[in-house]
Amino acid sequence: MTKRVEAKSKICRRLGVNLWGRAKDPLAKKNYAPGMHGQKRKKVSDYGQQLMAKQRLKGYYANMTEKQFRRAYETASKGKGDTAENLIGLLERRLDVVVFRMNVVQTMYQARQFVNHGHVLVNGRRVSIPSYSVREGDVVEVAERSRDKLMVAEALQNQERDIPEYIEMDMKGLKARFVRTPKLGDVPFPVQMEPNMVIEYYSR
Repeated sequence: MTKRVEAKSKICRRLGVNLWGRAKDPLAKKNYAPGMHGQKRKKVSDYGQQLMAKQRLKGYYANMTEKQFRRAYETASKGKGDTAENLIGLLERRLDVVVFRMNVVQTMYQARQFVNHGHVLVNGRRVSIPSYSVREGDVVEVAERSRDKLMVAEALQNQERDIPEYIEMDMKGLKARFVRTPKLGDVPFPVQMEPNMVIEYYSR
């Protein structure tokens, strides 16, 4: 499980966006980067913009490690079609991301922990690997013994996000079918993501 070196609010402040679109905006009181030099504005180079785009996308997916994220890029670059679209599709097929999209947990970090602790089934089989790649038509559900977890109850009570069209959700059964691999325009990112700049960063 990836260690979270920085607090989530600091990640948002460093990137200058409410990365996960939470109701409690970390930029509301301190709309500048953390640290003693955080309020100084700097001109950002093309490389800096590409790096920031990569950090936004990597940070959004529960701050994946650089090794994991680069591996996703390399896999996307070997696929057919647009590499940026391939990258988004690969990231959205991660099991922890599908669980997050199902709205049975409130944050991407909770989704990773939830999967890690064995609370999720894929096609009736327990899977505890957050990076497990879900396929089109797979059914993902919360294990019956885990449905009374406090974090699940809180998420169901406080629905902050809409469930995207590429996931067919049964809220009563707490299960979902992964209908199709989404394109960039299908994904409900709360902030603008620029995967093309991420591709430029890695291919420079």
